[in-house]
Amino acid sequence: MSRDAAKPQRRILGIDPGLNTTGYGVIEFDGMKPRLIEAGIVRSKAKASIESRLDEIYSGVLEVIEMHHPTTMALEQLFSHYERPRTAILMGHARGVICLAAAKCGIEVAHFEPTRVKKVMTGNGRASKSQMQLAVKAHLQLATVPEPPDVADALAIAICGHHLGQGSMMEKLTSM
Repeated sequence: MSRDAAKPQRRILGIDPGLNTTGYGVIEFDGMKPRLIEAGIVRSKAKASIESRLDEIYSGVLEVIEMHHPTTMALEQLFSHYERPRTAILMGHARGVICLAAAKCGIEVAHFEPTRVKKVMTGNGRASKSQMQLAVKAHLQLATVPEPPDVADALAIAICGHHLGQGSMMEKLTSM
């Protein structure tokens, strides 16, 4: 068997962006069957300058991309409550450097709203963090729930990147 024939059908990097903690999860799909490759967090120093923090996020995401060679990145769409516009602005900075890392590596980025990810994973667009962790555990057949919740969210985003990115049956069900 040639090396090319052994390549996975799809490898998706899911990212839950944050200025303090960015969760990531790399999942490989052979057809509809997912396999967890790696998951973790990229953390920035809370007391560092914004420039330094963004550099840490960019470098951390770039390292994950270079290590795992995903075919696609699934990234959580910007979401913020109106009473906290500063949070949205800071999250936008983090998303920007994450998108830059993907662009530098030639990786397509799919963007997903948090409520859509929750709806696909649990059937409830307002699911709690613990419900999301349990849904990811079940979907990936893990022994324990993924920790911290940022990792579970990133894995859920990667799973949605697979299901919603191909116009699959899941896409048809969630658009009803």
